[in-house]
Amino acid sequence: MNPLSRGETLSILTHAPAQGVQSLAEQVLPHLGEVTVLRSRTGLVMMPFTDSAHGSVFHLGEVLVAEAHIQLDDGTEGYGMVAERDALFAMGVAILDAALSAGIMSEAIAAFVDEQQSAQQSVDDDLLRMVETTRVEMETF
Repeated sequence: MNPLSRGETLSILTHAPAQGVQSLAEQVLPHLGEVTVLRSRTGLVMMPFTDSAHGSVFHLGEVLVAEAHIQLDDGTEGYGMVAERDALFAMGVAILDAALSAGIMSEAIAAFVDEQQSAQQSVDDDLLRMVETTRVEMETF
């Protein structure tokens, strides 16, 4: 698999099952040393959307999110933001992000991310197949 960017990795983690992320984060946590929580909160953010016809960006409305921002004793930072108010899920994402940045348990985290990416792609493929069955061919005059 191609190496993923930090943004792609975070996107996959935030769409992974919360329990799986939290479980892996609990395994990684003892290897991180001192962890300082810079931010752990919930709040509302505006959800942007791009119009597929014209490409203009507009806001659909507000979305409740949980956000976590941590720093390891070597200065490495981790960040997580997830939909809804699951602060533990956001903290788990932040822990995994920091661990990847610091090179701690990278192989285990990368394997989890690859597994989740495949599962998410499979769900997307199934959805697209279901949508394709509803396609109607129209003849224009």
